[in-house]
Amino acid sequence: MAAADRPDSLAHKPSFDSTEQEAFLHLWRTYDRLKALEEEVFAPHQLSAQQYNLLRLLDEVRPQAVPTLELQQRLVSRAPDITRMIDKLVARGLVARHRREDDRRVVEISLTEAGAQLLNDLSQPVREMHQRQLGHLGEARLQQLIRLLKQARAPHEAADE
Repeated sequence: MAAADRPDSLAHKPSFDSTEQEAFLHLWRTYDRLKALEEEVFAPHQLSAQQYNLLRLLDEVRPQAVPTLELQQRLVSRAPDITRMIDKLVARGLVARHRREDDRRVVEISLTEAGAQLLNDLSQPVREMHQRQLGHLGEARLQQLIRLLKQARAPHEAADE
């Protein structure tokens, strides 16, 4: 008997409980596929996407430093243990940690020359990765996707603040 002919076959059951669930699961599957391409670029440099994001944020304000808590808030995805992530980057010489003279409780992070060089080395591979990930959609569809994704997360970002 073919799998589709069996009474317990998944072919006879609805795939999703709701349209919202279907959309969420498509987002999740898409993230998984796009993340695999991301890991191809970052893994050879012993770097996570989140670490790359942190380095990129620091590069935007270089040579200035950014308080750890502000960095944590600006990351694309949540970083519950930002201290450990920064420790790893400090150990590799990619970022430096400083305490403010006027308030020793505030720890600031800055990008080092080695961190800036790594970002420079990754610049072209990251552009190519994004092209491989989403370039096939074209400009108009990408703009539409961006609008939809912003709308989807808007009520939840307001709740996080």
